[in-house]
Amino acid sequence: MSDAKTDKNEDLGEQEAVRRDKMRKLEEAGVDLFPHKIPVTHSIHDIVSAYSESGGEELESAGIHVVVPGRIVSIRRMGRAVFFHIQDSEAKLQAYLRADKVGQDRFELFSLIDIGDMVAVEGDLFKTRTGELTILAAKWHFLAKCLHPLPEKWHGLQDVELRFRKRYLDLIVNPDTARIFRLRSRIIAGIRDYFSARGYIEVETPMMHAIPGGALAKPFQTFHNALGMELYLRIAPELYLKRLTVGGMTKVYEINRSFRNEGISAEHNPEFTMLEFYEAYADYHDMMNMTEELIHGLAVDLLGTDRLTYGEQTISLERPWKRIKFMEALSEYSGLAPSRFDDHDSIIELAVTLAGEGAAPTYGKALDVIFDKHVKQNLVQPTFVMNPPKEISPLAKASPENPDEAQRFELMVAGMEIANAFSELSDPAEQRRRFEQQAEARKKGDEESHVIDEDYINALEYGLPPTGGEGIGIDRLVMLFADRKSIREVILFPLLRPKT
Repeated sequence: MSDAKTDKNEDLGEQEAVRRDKMRKLEEAGVDLFPHKIPVTHSIHDIVSAYSESGGEELESAGIHVVVPGRIVSIRRMGRAVFFHIQDSEAKLQAYLRADKVGQDRFELFSLIDIGDMVAVEGDLFKTRTGELTILAAKWHFLAKCLHPLPEKWHGLQDVELRFRKRYLDLIVNPDTARIFRLRSRIIAGIRDYFSARGYIEVETPMMHAIPGGALAKPFQTFHNALGMELYLRIAPELYLKRLTVGGMTKVYEINRSFRNEGISAEHNPEFTMLEFYEAYADYHDMMNMTEELIHGLAVDLLGTDRLTYGEQTISLERPWKRIKFMEALSEYSGLAPSRFDDHDSIIELAVTLAGEGAAPTYGKALDVIFDKHVKQNLVQPTFVMNPPKEISPLAKASPENPDEAQRFELMVAGMEIANAFSELSDPAEQRRRFEQQAEARKKGDEESHVIDEDYINALEYGLPPTGGEGIGIDRLVMLFADRKSIREVILFPLLRPKT
């Protein structure tokens, strides 16, 4: 460790020792260090929203008395007076403390308060000569001691990994972080409003499955001691939601946590949030229309615009969005001549080169690898990529025009897959055949293939009406709306390797 780091650590240790000593003195002075409750009247956000535009004379004549809690983020001591700011997750407010107003003993006790401590301020609102909304404190109440100094005011919390490991600290010192998660909450609320208005019902399906299914992904395994059986964390709720459609629940959706035992990247977290919805008597074209309507409406309602800034790109959500077939997109963006796709062995060899040995044992999966490596990053504006190979879409109906293609689309925005939808396969015999193909691939080492789910096939034998179904990645949608390039920025507690 360098001398500079040693000096810094020693300095932090001294500051923490001073804070602990102040906490001891507060206790000796009779202050309850862990109070139970105080009579709060407003949040800081409430006050700033309601009274920022009010004139000083208007405030003084109104005599607005408040009790407001917050964390102290600045202190300016001026003899027998102190100005300080308190903040909550949405706003900041100034307080003015005077010895002649709160009493000398209580004023002197405030010398034991540090930046980062939590207090409640009681008093009347006024505006200073510079026009700043302020509380003239008649009382102050101690709420909690911050025993560690907060990161420096002008540098903030710059260590990205530390921000994710100590999200509580990130939320304290980086106001933009709290803004992202308020936006995330509003997006989810907006999704619920959208589906409720269309007659959908929200349901909950199991997170532990006896048979992994609903998506091509490697599951996490666990073990149920009482039942003595292996279980898998959900990779998708799809098969359960379609069971409900068989049972007559014709419009269902779930905002669900799903788990995939895969790599971590800017777009992938092993635990993630997804919206899935299913509508009987609809198909994948209906799903496209709903997706446009939902996402465009959320942007206009929450951001006030249908044009998003994402890094250096401007994303237009103006409808209608581009629609292109999978093979047309490959031909247009991969750089490969259309005739190359007729040579299946050559395509498989290329995919293995791109993704590693064993990554593309079949022609359909080889096409998917090439799409991921050469096409996705070119699809910046919202684009529905339609009719991929049926082989990589084991739960989708085949296209009537081309039985090798699926009635499916993926929505690509800013080079990311945001949504995936099918006209759902409803033929139980065909579903069994596809599961059997997947099971054979699994025996050959493809851990992302489906296994045969007999109960799901049995459910289909009771009759699944024509149905459209879709999954939308909420984390990635929030990334777009919040202009964040890493999924960890929009998940409160992303998975991290433990520190050794």
